[in-house]
Amino acid sequence: MEDLVDQFIGYAALERGLAENTTRAYVHEIREFLRFVAEQANCSHPGEITRDHILDYLEYGRNQLELQTVSLAHRLVSIKIFFRFLLYEHKVSHDITDLMEGPRLWKHLPDYLDQREVSRMLRAYRGRDSLTVRNRTILEVFYATGMRVSELAGLTVNDLRFDEEIIRIIGKGDKERIVPFGRMATKAVREYLRDVRPVLQPSDNRQCPHLFLSRSGRPLTRAWIWRVVKEAAKKAGIRKNVYPHMLRHSFASHLLAGGADLRVIQEMLGHADISTTQIYTHIDQRALVQAHRRFHPRK
Repeated sequence: MEDLVDQFIGYAALERGLAENTTRAYVHEIREFLRFVAEQANCSHPGEITRDHILDYLEYGRNQLELQTVSLAHRLVSIKIFFRFLLYEHKVSHDITDLMEGPRLWKHLPDYLDQREVSRMLRAYRGRDSLTVRNRTILEVFYATGMRVSELAGLTVNDLRFDEEIIRIIGKGDKERIVPFGRMATKAVREYLRDVRPVLQPSDNRQCPHLFLSRSGRPLTRAWIWRVVKEAAKKAGIRKNVYPHMLRHSFASHLLAGGADLRVIQEMLGHADISTTQIYTHIDQRALVQAHRRFHPRK
């Protein structure tokens, strides 16, 4: 799709009269977006791109790169202008960005899954083959710890403490934290280490320290973990736009709903500031309001 980006440069200057610096900024963001959909969704033609891919990209920017709303809004504008160009050049049959809301209109509370939806995702990978067991273990560890996708990709075998059922996580700024991972996740990881990881481990003398490996024995990338989560949601029949960070939100929300102290949740999530964690109290309040409206006789 690089040829289309080159054509867009001429379109921006001649048809829209954009300044050179403005065009350069748009092109940079468009290339980032196209690289993302190529890696995450294997899209090689603009006609394969969907609104969900755009939302995934913006969620990635918000949750993984921690971009501010104004930066996300600018990226969406770049994508919108690019799709208008594609429609103008008859490269797509319709503009999928038409009527898409900007980030300023997004709700600020993070999306999360209820416990039944999480259970369906955890059961999505059925079977005993190596990759199925690995993917099932990834989901178990994800939900059991609430770690970030980058932290999960960076886990090593030596980070596990089975006797105490805890995991050492290296987070942002190389800060270390200790998080319990529970009975079910412990069982899944033990099975994976015993039956699957030795099969995936390279046959030569190099010993890869990472916990989760690809079919070729390399550490799983964040992009691969995104695919595992997206596929699980699809298999589970969940219609929401599920992304890895949603499991982190679900972890925190379910702990709070179960009575966990906010400071404890802050420590497990690795938040430097308690105000970041406090957003989950609003989620819990929202659930209370919904329950009241559903069950109170004078709702």
